[in-house]
Amino acid sequence: MATSTLNLNHIAIEGGIGVGKTTLAQGLATKLNANLLLEDIDDNPFLELFYQDPERHGLSVQLSFLFSRLKQWQSLAQQDLFQSMMISDYIFAKDRLFAMTNLSDEEFALYNQVAQAVTFDLPKPDLVVYLQSSPEIALKRIQQRNRTMEKGVNLDYLKQVTETFDKFFFHYQETPLLVVQTDRINFAERPEALDMLIARITQMGRGTEFWADYTD
Repeated sequence: MATSTLNLNHIAIEGGIGVGKTTLAQGLATKLNANLLLEDIDDNPFLELFYQDPERHGLSVQLSFLFSRLKQWQSLAQQDLFQSMMISDYIFAKDRLFAMTNLSDEEFALYNQVAQAVTFDLPKPDLVVYLQSSPEIALKRIQQRNRTMEKGVNLDYLKQVTETFDKFFFHYQETPLLVVQTDRINFAERPEALDMLIARITQMGRGTEFWADYTD
């Protein structure tokens, strides 16, 4: 990756549910011999309850994610692990995006108060790769992986998540951003697509760029 104009110690993969973030992060970490940082979804005791009853458990699931991610990033910062190459499957701002989608106005105001009180100055990634997918394709992938906790995920909710993420990244300027359309890309099934994406990353500049592989 020496040809890139960017310092790429930390590449973060982002996107909504079912777009392939973790699969891509794992593939990049292996290919690039980098450390891997994955969000602790399975350890959230409220997630399955949230999918069953979003109005009742929205605030609980968001605060649980907030403190889990904060603890994870504090540990990394204390160990200076951001100084070596790292691939993560989320950025810290993701928590607020889901809070915007999941919470009422009153709950979101309370969430913001808590987040502002506990969040410290976190290091930003050197590059964010945003995986875009239609809600319909994302739902098919979620159904295929067949996780018990995701049984309650429906198309309407995925449409809300997709809209929130697309709006956020349409205005995103905090770091270089590569937007990748994934409706026709499955990095788990097509290893050559991963190599092509790495090649594209090596050409990244400092703004927002786009990439899609439509090779059959």
